[in-house]
Amino acid sequence: MESIKEIFKIGYGPSSSHTMGPHKAATIFRSRNKEIQKFRITLYGSLAATGKGHMTDLAIQDAMAPCSTEILWNPHEFLPAHPNGMKFEALDKSDNVKNEWLTYSIGGGDISDTGERAPSAEIYKLNTMTDILAWCRENGRTMWEFIEMHETPTIWDHLADVWKVMQDAIERGIETEGVLPGRLNLPRKASSFYTKARSFKGTLSRRAFTFAFALAVSEENAAGGKIVTAPTCGSCGVIPAVLYLLKTQYDFNDKKILRGLATAGLVGNLIKTNASISGAEVGCQGEVGSASSMAAAAAEQMFGGTPGQVEYAASIAMEHFLGLTCDPLFGLVQVPCIERNAFGAARALDANMYALLSDGHHLVSFDRVIQAMKQTGHDLPRIYKETAEGGLAVLGIKG
Repeated sequence: MESIKEIFKIGYGPSSSHTMGPHKAATIFRSRNKEIQKFRITLYGSLAATGKGHMTDLAIQDAMAPCSTEILWNPHEFLPAHPNGMKFEALDKSDNVKNEWLTYSIGGGDISDTGERAPSAEIYKLNTMTDILAWCRENGRTMWEFIEMHETPTIWDHLADVWKVMQDAIERGIETEGVLPGRLNLPRKASSFYTKARSFKGTLSRRAFTFAFALAVSEENAAGGKIVTAPTCGSCGVIPAVLYLLKTQYDFNDKKILRGLATAGLVGNLIKTNASISGAEVGCQGEVGSASSMAAAAAEQMFGGTPGQVEYAASIAMEHFLGLTCDPLFGLVQVPCIERNAFGAARALDANMYALLSDGHHLVSFDRVIQAMKQTGHDLPRIYKETAEGGLAVLGIKG
């Protein structure tokens, strides 16, 4: 498996697959054709179906500026390698194609010319939870120690930067009011949730703060703000909400939080390696489901859970998101995406508590849950995988 740095990327919303990936690809193609001043980009499948709502065109044009850029949308043609296809063409003054490149945005801000994740620098030789748990038992170590022994020392600096961006997004989000960009004219809610949470007590207060923090980051993402893929832009509010709650309500220090964040990264890495974190490929179970699983593992680690309990918490959270569709209204990362982040965070905390009360033993392993998620995602009809052609995306706008 690759470094967990590839799970946590700092960038701008609203979508890792529809914004960050295309921006990265456009930047690469522009650098390969520095003498060209005119480009044509064709977007296929899911990328074209929901690209305008995800600001894909703005991301590409930003990377190509100040060159002339034509974007063609082809939502009904799904290339066989991956639903998020992009063809870049460099044109001369007579519109003759001088260079072209076909690539795919495969989730988490990553691109691939084959539609598959290419083998990367192997940081971890173990790539299943079963093997990692066996290693932890044999060596008397935790999951964050497993990470520390395999990554370079810079991993903690990277996670510290990630944690800062997460906190900044929350603090901006709970202070900002107004309407999010896009045709839904959706009002921001994080600020009012935060204000109400401060007047509550006990469990109700903590749950309300969880919602407020998740909404804050997700609304920042929807507005194109600076966030962290965790593991994607669309699910970026879950992990920050849980960690910020543990910091502000339970007095966990940053050192403990970074260890939890590392554990979350390991869980996300396992999901990314053995299944997918792309909504276009496996639906929202790969995004909010993965984020909830990662957050549950982080919380379990921080509350002193054993490696077995951490694995159980991650399993529980994902189990209850199996089959979740990706069906955003008008292709915007707003409804139901923002609300799902809030409930993903709450579910992560529930999974943490449930696993903490247990002895960590359970019937269906995390690895099998992830296999089920992958198979379920492949079995979902295409209209439920980030195309805005089915589910809430259709029925939710009919009044």
